[in-house]
Amino acid sequence: MRDQISRFIVQALREMNYDVEDVTDATDLGPAGLDLESLALADLTVQLEDEYGIKFSDEDMETLATLNLGEFAATLADRIAVPTEVAAE
Repeated sequence: MRDQISRFIVQALREMNYDVEDVTDATDLGPAGLDLESLALADLTVQLEDEYGIKFSDEDMETLATLNLGEFAATLADRIAVPTEVAAE
């Protein structure tokens, strides 16, 4: 599932006109890597919400911006595997 999510993220970033030619799991989403701005990260998370039926809070957005692609995909895979209602308990 994590690999599928990584591919989806890379494709979404490509469609958002980001250069993803050399992107790996170790590529940071923030300034040291892809340098996603808050609006781009919001756009990406909306696409992920639509594709995988998950929701992100404002706190999630702050945390996600500090991750690399592999960590981001793993976090999303974990959220998909555990329904939100169960995770909130």
